[in-house]
This record gives sequence, structure tokens and C-alpha cells, in this order.
Amino acid sequence: MCGIIGILGKADAAPLLVDGLKRLEYRGYDSAGIATLVNGRIDRRRAEGKLDNLAAALEKEPLAGTTGIGHTRWATHGVPSEANAHPHATERVAIVHNGIIENYQELRDGLAGKGVKYASETDTEVVAHLVSDFLAQGLTPQEAVSKTLPMLEGAFGFVMVFAGHHDLMIGARRGSPLAIGYGEGEMYFGSDALALAPLTRRICYLEEGDWAVISRDKAAVFDTQSNPVERRVVETAVSGAMIGKGNYRHFMQKEIHEQPAVIGDTLHTVLNPATQTITLPDLPFDWVSVPKITIGACGTASYAGMVAKYWFESLARLPTEVDIGSELRYRETPLPEGGLALFISQSGETMDTLEALRYARQQGQSILSIINVPESTIARSSDAVIQTKAGPEIGVASTKAFTTQLTVLACLAIAAAKARGHLSRQREAELASALAEVPGRAAEVLNHDDFIRQIAQTVAEARDVFFMGRGSAYPIAMEGALKLKEISYIHAEGYAAGEMKHGPIALIEEDVPVVMIAPSGPLFEKTASNVQEMVSRGGRVIFLSDAAGIQKMSRMAKPFASIELPKVDPFVAPILYTIPVQILAYHTAVWKGTDVDQPRNLAKAVTVE
Repeated sequence: MCGIIGILGKADAAPLLVDGLKRLEYRGYDSAGIATLVNGRIDRRRAEGKLDNLAAALEKEPLAGTTGIGHTRWATHGVPSEANAHPHATERVAIVHNGIIENYQELRDGLAGKGVKYASETDTEVVAHLVSDFLAQGLTPQEAVSKTLPMLEGAFGFVMVFAGHHDLMIGARRGSPLAIGYGEGEMYFGSDALALAPLTRRICYLEEGDWAVISRDKAAVFDTQSNPVERRVVETAVSGAMIGKGNYRHFMQKEIHEQPAVIGDTLHTVLNPATQTITLPDLPFDWVSVPKITIGACGTASYAGMVAKYWFESLARLPTEVDIGSELRYRETPLPEGGLALFISQSGETMDTLEALRYARQQGQSILSIINVPESTIARSSDAVIQTKAGPEIGVASTKAFTTQLTVLACLAIAAAKARGHLSRQREAELASALAEVPGRAAEVLNHDDFIRQIAQTVAEARDVFFMGRGSAYPIAMEGALKLKEISYIHAEGYAAGEMKHGPIALIEEDVPVVMIAPSGPLFEKTASNVQEMVSRGGRVIFLSDAAGIQKMSRMAKPFASIELPKVDPFVAPILYTIPVQILAYHTAVWKGTDVDQPRNLAKAVTVE
């Protein structure tokens, strides 16, 4: 969620810190602040709301100093306010923190007994006072941090600076990602690689429980027992140039329009169009002997997992269970010996998914992850990884990450079906060919942007919207509802169309928009009958189908609007039919005037449970 950047530099740190925080805006936040060392003392500027407010505070009262830390906060303890904004500080130390200190109240009470007065409602401020208490006892900053970390329960990514120590910065991670950046006579901390682009591409990702002490020319990393350890320094491909909006109004709009390219890029890593075969990296398990797949993911990624369930079970005849990450381990799911646990995450840092992964590891499962960030914690914790080639996704509402996840999952299902003897060579070639056509077909769908924009004006006036589909279109209906909720704040629900008469039909009345996802195929006729029932009750049906489906529908009922999509193999339809519901959500939000890229209360990477 929150974003962190720390700089031990040569130039004034404040403008570089603000630039770094701008690159982290996609993570979601409600306040921001920076602290620098000025003539040996800690000075801060903080502001509630967007970074423009912090920039205005800095313009009014500039901050000098070449050593500093910055933070964008998403509220957990205490309301969004300047007092609760990070960095939190005493006269001796300033700290920025991602995560939650679960035993903060106990620690807070103990320090209050020593006369400590608090200036905020946050859990983070307690850590600053703990470190200060040890410093007051004569410990060095490194010793004080070493004493403090074992006292903390919960998840955290910390970076601290210390009064009088211009060439020192200490960071720590437990459950929340943190990286060290290596420069020329400069060093950095960041919550991810984007925080440090374009300052450096040489990155060291701290492992779980690590903490690090950096100066301008070196870094020392320690494990949970404070023993020195070596961590690999890698070159990251992320650059600041990759996150511009170009000619688009919003990052989300840009990322929707990037989908033909990134789906193609992802396919190039796993599909050979010449031989019409799927070629996966070596996997540490045999598809034939896998008794069950357990899929764990959160939010949009969980809907990708639901589509994959249809694919794995129908194509490969492989039992598959999908759980949202926050529930998988807490119901103590029994996992079979030799099973495969498959985890899906854009950021690779989703805490609920990571904890589910650790549970699956304890249950002896093989761990395969589908990740967009190869250096992420989930990637490093897996037996095998297949990377989506979506590139940096800045908009909080996931778009291109989702369709590239579906692309990888489709290829996995084909590979599993072939290995298990449930897929003929001819059908494999047909499916591979259908996948190879998806980038071009996706580009055709984008041509409907203007028409969908007109439909969205009507949707923007609605109080409730329903999305429906059958089979593998059902998870796409739920994803469409989620997109609309996330960025337009309109109440929306996704249903299996066959469930309509089991309750939801009671809510269909005059002018209620109903988005019906109905590609031609074996389930079309039953879906079309549901459309008739919606239309007869006054529902404004927005009908998504191919030319044949729209023609059939015209003989049965007249939807409010029909969006004609290219005819494709039903197997790949979920990938294609995702795009129009994304576009509909985007334009609805624009009509309503909401913050499309940074919707209220949401964060891009949820790094706490």
C-alpha cells in the first residue's frame, strides 16, 4: 500500500524525494511527507491529501539537506491528517513505515509510563520512541534498531534517519517489501523498483526479516538474528520512462490500450506459433501425477483463477479449487500430497496471497506463481514462476495485468491437458492458434471505445448495475462489476446468469443496467433466455456478443445496446470479453468525475492482512 523512498545523496534530497513519491502514487495514499537532516537535526514537511499539497508546503517552506526519507501513507491507525502523516519523528530519529505493528498499544502504554508524549494516533510513532529510548541509553543507532526489531509484532517495512548522522540510514522488512538501491557515491532505500527509477537500476531486495545499514558507499545486511548476510544485487529493467501516460488522459486508459501488445508479449514467451504448441519453462512437478490444483489470489487476480478453474477442469480434467488469499489458510484447507498450489499476483507482494503461499508450502505443495514483478517476494518464495509481460501497471484498477494472467493460465491449461492425455494434437493446434489471434482481436475490440463511451453516460446515472454470464463468462461478470465499483463508486454485482431467478431478478426494474456477457457457444441459448427476462422487466441490457449472437438475440428480444465482438474460439473468449467491461467502467468513471487512477480508499499493492 504505502510508498517509501530514502536517499543518501549528493544533491538536495527534497525534490528527489517528492519525485520518487510521485512514482509511487499508483500504490494509493491519503497523506504524504518527507524528512531531511538539516545541520544535524531532523526537519519535516507533511500534508494531508495529494502530493500537490506537500509540494505546496515545500514551496512555502523549502527543506535543505542531502539525506532524507519520504512516504505516502494509506491510513490504518488514525484518520488521514498532517499529524498522522509520515515521517514520524523525535529529536533523535525519523521513521517511515509500511505495514501494521500489532502490539503497538502495549508498547505505547509502556513508553507512556516513562513519560513519553505522543503527537499522533499511529502505531508507527511508537517505534520512533522505542528507538529514541535506546539511543538515550547510549546505544548507537545500529544497536538501538537491533534491540527494537525483536520487540515488534506484525508487518513492517521501515526506513530511519538519525539526527547528527548524515551518512547513515537503516531499513528493515518483515512482511512488507523493501529494496536497497546502489548508486555512485549515493545509496537509496525504496519500497519497490519504481520508487528508485531513474535514480538507479542496481537493486538488492531484502529477504524476509532482513534489516540493513547503509552509507553513501556501502550497505551491510543482517538477518533476523542480526548476523551479517549477503544478498544478491540485480539489474532491474524498470525505468522512469516506462510509467508516463503518453497521450492518454489516465494511466488506466493507457493500460487498457496496451493490452494487444502486452498479451502478444506474454504469448511470445510460452507459445510457438510456427508449431502451434505451448512451451513452458521446466516445472518442478509432473502434470500427470498432480491430484489437485489449489489456486490462491486476491481481488481481480482471484477472478483470473476462477476462469482457470473452468479451463483446468474442462480441458485437463484436473480438479481445481480457487480460494481468495485471505481465506485459504484460515480455514485450514486440507491439501493433498503431491498437489500443486498456484498463486496469482500482479505485484508479487500481496500479503494475503503470500501468507496463503506459506501455508501451502507447509502442506508440502509444489508452488507455482504467475507474477508481473519477477523480483517480488512471492516470486522469490516459489518453486517456479511464469512472468506476465504486462510491464508496470500504475492504475489501481488492474487491467492489462488481468488479461496477461488469463493468457498465461490458458497456456498452462493447454499444457496440462496435453500432458494428461486429454488433448489431441489437432485440438492443441486449434487452441494455440486461437490464442495467437487474441492480440489482433483485442485491437479490434478497442475500436468500440467511442460507442462504449456513449453507453457509459447512461450507466453513470445508475444506482445499481448487474453483470451476468455463464461458464467462464461468469468470473468476467464479477470482474466487470469489481471494475465499476472500484473506480466509479456505483454499486455493482456480478452473477452467474443461471442464478438470476434465485434472487437477483427481484432487483431488476425499469432502467437498471444489466451487462450480459454472452459469446456464442454451448451456453448461448440459455443466456439469451435470461436476457429476455431482463428486457421484459424493463432492464437496460447491454449485450456483449459476436455477430451471430447479436443476430440470434434480435429475434428474441431487443437489448438497450449491443456491442459486437469478434468471433473467437469459446476457450479464449474470457480474455477478449474482459476488455469492453474495462472500457465501460473507465468511461463511466470519467463521466462521473471520479479519480480514475487513484480511487478512494484503495491501494495498488495490499501489503498487510
